Amino acid sequence: MYAKVINLLNNVITYFIYAIYPMVLILLVYNSDPRFWRALLVPAISYVLVSIFRKVIDAPRPYEVTGNTPIIKKEAEGNSFPSRHVFSAFVIATTLYFISNPLGILLMAAGSILAVLRVIGGVHYPRDVIAGAIIGILSGILGFYL
Repeated sequence: MYAKVINLLNNVITYFIYAIYPMVLILLVYNSDPRFWRALLVPAISYVLVSIFRKVIDAPRPYEVTGNTPIIKKEAEGNSFPSRHVFSAFVIATTLYFISNPLGILLMAAGSILAVLRVIGGVHYPRDVIAGAIIGILSGILGFYL
């Protein structure tokens, strides 16, 4: 039961964030909002850079080191640092914070819960999710001010 709840929450929060983001982009286009390009490009470029960084670091996942079966279903090896799920949640949340403060705060709260779930679920170390959140926030801030 516990494992089902962890997996369900992990999936619901992930899909919630990934569903909100394109809806906001569509609204920005519909309203001819000039922030569209930043809202699109900041997360996209940051995602590519973080993905490359992860490949270079290639940190093992907790279940690879301990031999334990993760609660969150995952079979990938390496690429644990930083957590790309948490990074994505926070870069999207920070980017959307500049468009709608309440929405950004809601997504940051969801990203925080996701971070905890990824650690409890055994697919990331705390350092992975903390780094993912920090890099996501900094990417969102820097991207919006550059």
